[in-house]
Amino acid sequence: LKKLKETPRPIRVGLELTGRKAAREGCPVSKGTAKVGMVSSGSFAPTLEKSIAMAYVASEHAAVGTELTIDIRGTEVPAKVVPLPFYSRKR
Repeated sequence: LKKLKETPRPIRVGLELTGRKAAREGCPVSKGTAKVGMVSSGSFAPTLEKSIAMAYVASEHAAVGTELTIDIRGTEVPAKVVPLPFYSRKR
């Protein structure tokens, strides 16, 4: 139990991708050559006109503005950690 409490847990972050490719569940997230997380969901957002995703990453890579890469079917796509929610509707 003590070891479980000491183990750092991944943090859910929002990611904004470069280009129109959509990251899907299970795509690995990297910082340099190190794998730091996994995409939980992603899609192209027509309202925002960009690709977005949510991922669980190591806490040291969860700060807004952190540059990461996502492996989408063998292609490394640059991504940046952004605040959630991606969009807030005006009332």
